[in-house]
Amino acid sequence: MQKGKKRWTVALATMTALTLALSGCGGGGSQSSASGGEAGTADKPVELIWYTIGTPQKDVDKVMAEVSKYTAEKIGATVQMKMIDWGDYQQKMQVLVASGEPMDIIFTSSGGFDYVQNARKGAFMELDSLIDQYGKELKDTINPAFLEGSKVDGHNYAIPANKELPQQEVWRFNKKLVDQYGIDTSKVRSLDSLEPLLKTVKEKAPDVTPFAMDKNYVPYVPYDYVIQNLPMAVKLDTKDYKIVNILDTPEMKEALTTMHKYYQAGYIAPEAATTGSTSDLMTSGKWLLDRAQTQPFADNVWSTSYGYPVTSTPASDAIITNNSVQGSMMAISANSEYPEKAMQFLNLLNTDPVLRNMVDSGIEGTHYKKTADNRMENLPESKNYDMPSYSLGNNMLLYLNPNDPDNKWDEFKKFNESGVDSPILSFNFDPKSVSSELAAVQNVKEQFWASLMTGTVDPEQYLPQAIQKFNEAGLEKIMAEAQKQLDEWKAANGK
Repeated sequence: MQKGKKRWTVALATMTALTLALSGCGGGGSQSSASGGEAGTADKPVELIWYTIGTPQKDVDKVMAEVSKYTAEKIGATVQMKMIDWGDYQQKMQVLVASGEPMDIIFTSSGGFDYVQNARKGAFMELDSLIDQYGKELKDTINPAFLEGSKVDGHNYAIPANKELPQQEVWRFNKKLVDQYGIDTSKVRSLDSLEPLLKTVKEKAPDVTPFAMDKNYVPYVPYDYVIQNLPMAVKLDTKDYKIVNILDTPEMKEALTTMHKYYQAGYIAPEAATTGSTSDLMTSGKWLLDRAQTQPFADNVWSTSYGYPVTSTPASDAIITNNSVQGSMMAISANSEYPEKAMQFLNLLNTDPVLRNMVDSGIEGTHYKKTADNRMENLPESKNYDMPSYSLGNNMLLYLNPNDPDNKWDEFKKFNESGVDSPILSFNFDPKSVSSELAAVQNVKEQFWASLMTGTVDPEQYLPQAIQKFNEAGLEKIMAEAQKQLDEWKAANGK
C-alpha cells in the first residue's frame, strides 16, 4: 500500500507542480557528470551535507550510503542527509545557519525556513550562474514558471520542486457518510452552499463533526495575500493592484458571518480555534467535510491514507501564487564549501530517475520492489524510510504506485497548464523598514485571527475590534510600504 504521508502532505503543502511526462524526464544522469571546480574525484569524492524537513527515518544513513555510491561515480560527490522534524525545522535551521554549521543543501519554502526572508538575509547562494553552468538539464526539465516565479529581486536562490504548480482549494467529503445519508455534493462550491449538507449530518449523526477544521483554517476569498495569512491582500481580478485589509472586504465579512452561523448551529467543533490538527477526526472517520488543497488524483491518495473513500469538489479556481511556486525548494548554503558540486547534485536529482527514486523510496529490493519499468510497490522495510516526496525534488520522475493511473503525470501537466497567474505572482514584499510594526501586527493576529476565522466569535462584535487593533499595531503603515513596493514592481514589470 502506498504511504499516505509520503505521497500527500496537504498541510504543508502547500506545494507546486510537475510539468513533463515521465518519459521526457530521464537521461539526466549521463549528462550531469561534468566535474565542478572543487576538489573531488572518483578516488576521493567531496561530501555534501543536506538538511531537509521531515521526521528522521531509521534507514536514512543506510539509504544515503547507496545514494553516495551512485553520486560518487556520477559527479564525484557523496551525500549526508540530516533530517529535522516538521515542528522543529524552522527554529533549528535558524540556529544552525546563524552558527555557521557546515551545510551545502537546505530545504526551504514559503512556510518552512522562509525562502524569501532567508534569501534576502544572505543565508542562500545566488544560483543564476551555477544553474547556467551546471544545471542546464534541470533548467530544461522544470516548468519555467517555477524558476521565474521563485526569483527574489530578479535572482534564483533555490531550485523549486517540479510538482503541482497551481493552488486549488477543494471541499473534501467522507464518502461513507455522503453515501449513507444520500447527500448530493455536485452543486457545492461556495461556503454558503455547504449548509444543507451540514444540517443533514448534524441531525442524523450527532456524534459526527460536520465541518472539520483546525486553528489554521481561513475561509477562501478570491484574493492573494501579500504575506500569507496576514490581512493584506490583492483581489485576483484586480485592475488597480490595490492592497486592501482583507478583514475590511465584503467577501471576508460575508464569509465570517457564515462561519459564525455554522459555529452556532454546532456544525463546527467548539474547540476549533485551539485545535492544532484534525488528524484524530480523519483517523476516526467522524467528519463529513473539510477544505484542502488538491492535485490530480488527490482523492485516491487521501482515500489510501485514511483507509476509507474520500471525494472532493472544487472550492476555488486553480491559481498560481508565490505560495504554490515556493512550496518546496532546495537552496545551496551561502557557506557551502562545494557549491558547484551541490548544483551538480541538484541537477542530477531533478533529471535522473534512478537517483530521484532512491532518495524518495530507498533501496530497491529492501524498501521497495519494481513491478514494471516505471512502477513500484513498497516492501515491509519501507516503514523505516517513509519520506515526504514533495520535499525531495522533481516528482515527475517518481515511479507509479499500485493505484496510480498510467496517465498520472500527463494529468499533472494538464493541471499545471490550467493554472492562472495571480496578479502579484513573483512580487515579494520586503518588510525590513516596518519590522517592528510587523511584529506588533503578528501579536494582534494571535489574539483575534483563529477565533474569527473558525466562526467561534461574532464578527459583528469582534471584527471592528480586530480591525482597530491591527491599525493601532501599524497595519496601515505596513500596507502603505507594501503598496509603494508593489507600485514600483508593477511599473518595472509592465503590469
